[in-house]
This record gives sequence, C-alpha cells and structure tokens, in this order.
Amino acid sequence: MTRPRFNRILLKLSGEALMGAGQFGIDPDTVANMAAEVKAAKEQGLEICLVIGGGNIFRGMAGAAKGMDRAQADYMGMLATVMNALAVQNALEQMGVETRVQSAIKMDQVCEPVIRRRAERHLAKGRVVIFAAGVGSPYFTTDTGAALRAAEMKCDALFKGTSVDGVYDADPKKKAGARRYDTIGFDRVLADDLKVMDASAVALCRDNNIPIVVFNIRQPGNLAEVLAGRGTATVVRNEE
Repeated sequence: MTRPRFNRILLKLSGEALMGAGQFGIDPDTVANMAAEVKAAKEQGLEICLVIGGGNIFRGMAGAAKGMDRAQADYMGMLATVMNALAVQNALEQMGVETRVQSAIKMDQVCEPVIRRRAERHLAKGRVVIFAAGVGSPYFTTDTGAALRAAEMKCDALFKGTSVDGVYDADPKKKAGARRYDTIGFDRVLADDLKVMDASAVALCRDNNIPIVVFNIRQPGNLAEVLAGRGTATVVRNEE
C-alpha cells in the first residue's frame, strides 16, 4: 500500500504501550524503545507532535465506573498523561532529541502551558512537542485531545499506534478471519462504530481532512516503515 509523504504528523500512543510486560506503570526499557522509534521517524525529516494516554497509571472512566466523581477522575487521568509525557521526554533527550512538553493544565515547574504559536516555533527548531493533559477539561479523552492538537498544529496526518496492525471489521483478537481494511472512510468508521478512536476524535479529523493512520507500534521499527509508505496500516480518510 502506498501512502503520501507527510511533513508534520501527530503520533498518538496509548499509555498501555509504555507498560511493557507489566500490569501498570512505566517500563523504562519500553519507553526507550518507543523513543528510539520516534527518533528514527524524526531522522526522516518529519516534524513530530506526540500525545500519550494515561491508562497505564489511571483511567478516568474506569475510576468513574467504580463510583468516583467523573470530573475528578478525569483530572487524575490528565495528570497521569503528564507523567507519561515527562518519561518520554526524558528518554528522547537521553538520545539527543530536543523535546518540549506542553500541558493543558498549568504546571510551570515541570512543563510549558499549551501555546500553539510557541509549539509551532519548537517544531520549526526541530524539536519534538509532547502535548499532555488532554484538552484540559473532563469528559474528553486523549483521542479527542490528539485530534484537536493535530488540527491546531495543521498536521498532515494523525498516526494512531496500537497493538494491532490496522482497522478490522471485527476485533481480530476475538474473531478469527476478521478482515483488515487498507483504507476506509470516516463516515463508514462512524456508521459501523469501528473502534478506531472516539467518535468525537474521528469527526474532528473528518471535518479538518486529517487522515488517521492506524498501525502496530509494538513491532520494532514499524513506525519508520509505515512513515516511509511501507509496512502494514489502515488509512482512515475522507472518501472522494
């Protein structure tokens, strides 16, 4: 499958991708491997933004399901994404990749506030920008935050790193013979309720014509392969 050349992308990673073989938390070796993937992509000449979930530490919806106030639980989840962002920043900078973390919740002692024009400047200087704390408000997921930042930063595509190699018509882990799509339209994803990203994130990408590239981030070297137009992935885009 051939894919267009991108100049600026937003890479969305789940917090679970940082756990490694563990059940929770941050595995330093796994984080270092993820950072190496980002560095390899950066060396292709791309401008890269990152959004990382917080599910390896705390997930707001799970807390709310156990009786916590939803808004309070979501704020806790946002703080978890900041911890993950700082961990990835540390790993990238140990590899010589300049990185800035911008948080939608102000915490000036550890990172910058989200300022779009400052983020643009960082990208122009060759830095990786990690956006943390979602959109800064409860009831929104990091998927929606990723779509919002991709639109704000005028990214050419949103890359969703998952544990599967694309979008299927059913869960491939549960249904043998599930069919993978090479390309699929935003409207089809929404109509069939395919679990690519949250519906609000998919709609935001559709309305701003930002394709979503879904691929397996757990396979070593796969991000660089997919960015080069090789590898296995599904592209979700507006149908002509």
